Amino acid sequence: MKRSLLPAVLLLPLALLASACSSTSVADEADGKGSLVLNVGDQKGGAEAVLRAAGELDDLSYRIKWSTFTSGPPLLEAVNAKAVDIGAVGNTPPVFAAGADSKITVVAATHGDPAGEAILVAKDSPLRKPEDLKGRTVAVAQGSSAHFQLIASLKRAGLSLADIKVSLLQPADALAAFTSGKVDAWAVWDPYTSQVLAGGKARVLTDGRGVVNGLGFQVAAPTALADKEKAAAIGDYIERLRRAQDWVYKHPDAWAKVWAKETGLPYEVALAAVKRSNGTRVPVAIDKEAIASEQRIADTFAELKLIPRTFSFADYVDTRFNKNLPPSTTPARSYGKGSS
Repeated sequence: MKRSLLPAVLLLPLALLASACSSTSVADEADGKGSLVLNVGDQKGGAEAVLRAAGELDDLSYRIKWSTFTSGPPLLEAVNAKAVDIGAVGNTPPVFAAGADSKITVVAATHGDPAGEAILVAKDSPLRKPEDLKGRTVAVAQGSSAHFQLIASLKRAGLSLADIKVSLLQPADALAAFTSGKVDAWAVWDPYTSQVLAGGKARVLTDGRGVVNGLGFQVAAPTALADKEKAAAIGDYIERLRRAQDWVYKHPDAWAKVWAKETGLPYEVALAAVKRSNGTRVPVAIDKEAIASEQRIADTFAELKLIPRTFSFADYVDTRFNKNLPPSTTPARSYGKGSS
């Protein structure tokens, strides 16, 4: 295989890689008044950064304690342990958590362009279509949205996980394996997708369009939802996130500058990721279509015995915060041609 696909200067910055493998960190309580504290699970360059950039932390009646996590699965472990009241994850971590019978409840959703969910190969790789992955080694993070995207892409190509060699690696290790040529392909998500493509030595073999649902979720602890004051704070927090997402779409350059500073990504990479996926998200209702789509993911992983049981995804959903949001099938926003 080819080695050193990307020069060192184009690897993901240390700050972002550290966020992919470090332990949980907790920020000081801030931004609000009153005695009520909402414990929010976050990822680097996530909810806290976007809410602050959009001016949505200026008039809170409660305080937020931010905890930073490496990815969705450990964040949901904290929700299950009641250490976190709410946090954002992709479409697959809730399935793995519910499959383990964790105490979690999905309370809000967004629908975005899944172009950032991609299977990447080296620019000069002989692989030209998903069918070519047969017998090849593919890196992917277990339980991530990319995990299902890989399975779905293989299925559409008439293949299964049994037809490839799966290397279960978290992003930091997967990046190293991919750039050194130790794996043939990498199933991953933005901003990693945009970062690797920016180096000019990799390309997209296939992406999530047409194979994954593009949904992302806010997931809360049932005990927090049972507390009247905390439930009210969660509802307010969700509304602020929805307004912040509108701000991101309208101000991609401003958000990219903030996101770049928060993560250490080059501004051009951050802007590419905003236009490819991050800024395209639309707040949507958790409706029957969303639940059915997640059920298909759950059934797929159960059939493959990657989760320990079958279950009803609807049992892990609370629709009280849907309000008058559009359906989950509402098209994602777009920045026009050339944005991905």
